[in-house]
Amino acid sequence: MKNLLRVCHFFTASILLIFATSAAQADEKTFTTFGDYQVLHTVFNSTFIKPDIASAYNLTRGKDHALINIALIKSSDEGQSYGLPAKVTGTVANLMQQQKVLEFIEIKEQNAVYYLADLRFHNEEVLHFTINVNANGRDHEVTFTKKLYVE
Repeated sequence: MKNLLRVCHFFTASILLIFATSAAQADEKTFTTFGDYQVLHTVFNSTFIKPDIASAYNLTRGKDHALINIALIKSSDEGQSYGLPAKVTGTVANLMQQQKVLEFIEIKEQNAVYYLADLRFHNEEVLHFTINVNANGRDHEVTFTKKLYVE
């Protein structure tokens, strides 16, 4: 149990680092706002996650594998919430309009919920993402484009 708790804390820290790193890139928007809600979205190479963390969550690591991370947060008078539960679905399409359905898994931690999907890609591939986040019976659609590089 202690190991799992340590893994959860490390995973949370890793995800926050990814959000911070992505936010620092001026040309890449990492969230979409819908009223009081924000959908945070990042795509990163799966080798960023350590092998023991990937194993604990049954994630595939590889130089040509990426993870799509989605989190729903809500702003209130008290501040922002952590990741909230939602139903997350989505697709990804390449430049030739070949489409793949993304299969998200839910990662529950102490105060947060995140959704991850695995994706295999080719070097310098430009991918168009369409993500639907359903919270409290309301759909929020997020679209973004990302160019991925094999490490």
